[in-house]
Amino acid sequence: MVNVSAVINKEPYKTEIAAGNNKLIADEPTTNGGKGTGFSPGELLAASLAACTSITLRMYANRKGWAVEKIEVDVSFERDEEKNISNITRKIHFIGNLDEEKKERLMEIANKCPIHKTLSNQINITTLAI
Repeated sequence: MVNVSAVINKEPYKTEIAAGNNKLIADEPTTNGGKGTGFSPGELLAASLAACTSITLRMYANRKGWAVEKIEVDVSFERDEEKNISNITRKIHFIGNLDEEKKERLMEIANKCPIHKTLSNQINITTLAI
C-alpha cells in the first residue's frame, strides 16, 4: 500500500506532499492563481506514469541483458472538461543497440507498468472525513 499526505496552509496553492522521508511541493501555475513553485496536480499524474514506465522498462531491459543506454519517456496529460474525457499521450525513446523486435517487446512491457494498468482500469476512490 502506498501512503502519501498533502498539507496546504493559507498560501494559495502551495501544497507540501510527503511519502515516508521523501517530500515535494505541488502548486498551481501563476495563470491559475498559484506561484508555480512545484508540480501541478496534472503534472504529478503524468510524472507518475512517466516514472513507472521508465522503471518498468529499465528493470526488464536489465533482466534481459539488453544494451539500453537510456530510456526517455515523455507524457502529456490533458482534460477535456466539457466531454469529461482525459487524454494521455506517452512517447518512449530508446537509446541503445536494439533491433525492432526488442523495441516492440519493450513497448508491450510499457503497457504492463503498474501505473499504466491503474489508469487503464476502473478506479474506486473512497473519501473519509477524519
